[in-house]
Amino acid sequence: MGAPLDLLTVACVQYTATTDVAGNIATASGWIRKAAAAGAQLVATPEVTSLMERKSEQVFAKTTTEERDTALAALRALAAELGIWLLIGSLPIRIAEDKLANRSFLVRPDGSLAASYDKLHMFDVDLPNGETSRESRNYRPGDRAVLAQSPWGGIGLTVCYDLRFPYLYRALAKAGARILTCPAAFTRITGQAHWHVLLRARAIETGSFVIAPGMTGDHEDGRKTFGHSLIVDPWGEVLADAGVEPGFVTATLDLSRVEDTRTRIPSLRNERAFEGPELELPKAAE
Repeated sequence: MGAPLDLLTVACVQYTATTDVAGNIATASGWIRKAAAAGAQLVATPEVTSLMERKSEQVFAKTTTEERDTALAALRALAAELGIWLLIGSLPIRIAEDKLANRSFLVRPDGSLAASYDKLHMFDVDLPNGETSRESRNYRPGDRAVLAQSPWGGIGLTVCYDLRFPYLYRALAKAGARILTCPAAFTRITGQAHWHVLLRARAIETGSFVIAPGMTGDHEDGRKTFGHSLIVDPWGEVLADAGVEPGFVTATLDLSRVEDTRTRIPSLRNERAFEGPELELPKAAE
C-alpha cells in the first residue's frame, strides 16, 4: 500500500432508533443514501444502529449471530451498491445464549468487512437515587483495541462509553490512527454535560480527527439521547455538529493536518514511562 490519501469527505448520520429492527434498517439506509449522494466517501451510523430496546427478553428475541444478522447483511450490500466506506456504529450481536457483543463494523466499498470491534467498556453504575445500570448484564465486553486500515491511513474504532477512557484513544493514535471513531447513544443529561468537551479532548490529546455519530431524540423504549453527531479536527475544532434533528452532517478532512498537528504538539512522542504512584492499602482490622 502506498502513502495514505489526505482528503476524505465523511458524513455522520443520526436518527431516533426504535424497537423495530426492519424499520431501523430502512431509516438508517435512507440517511446513508442521502449522505452518499451529498458526496460522502465514508458514512458513519450511531451505536445500536439496528435496535434500541431496553427489555432484555426482547433484545435476545430480536438478535442473532453475526452470520445471520439481517442489518449487517443489508448494510454491507448497501455499501457495495453505493461504493462507499461505511462505519456501522454498532449492532447487538449474539455471541452466547445469554450474551451479546456491542460490535462496530467497518465495511469497504465492495461490501467486505475491513474490521470489527467489540465495545471494551461496559457502563455499570449505581446512582445515589437508587437507579442502577448494568450493561454487562446482557453484553460481554471486548478485550482488544482495533486499528483498521484504509486508503486514508489507520482508523481507530471505539464505541460510546469508551470515550471516557483516554488511554484507549492514545494507544490507537500511537499505533497509527489518523481518524478515531466514536459512534454513540449518549443520554441527554450526560451528553449536555460532557459530549462536546470529551470528543474535543480526545482529538486534541491525540492530534487526530474524531468522527462521532450519535442517536437522537425520544426513543420508543423510553430512553432520551443527545444527538449532536460531531466531526472534530486534530486541533479540537468542531467541523460539523448535527444538532438534535434526524439527518446528517458532512465535512472534508485534510488528513495532512494530523501530521502537522502532531509535529507542533508532539505529546505522543514526548510521552515517558514512569513508576508509581504507590497505593496505600487499608490496614487489616486488629
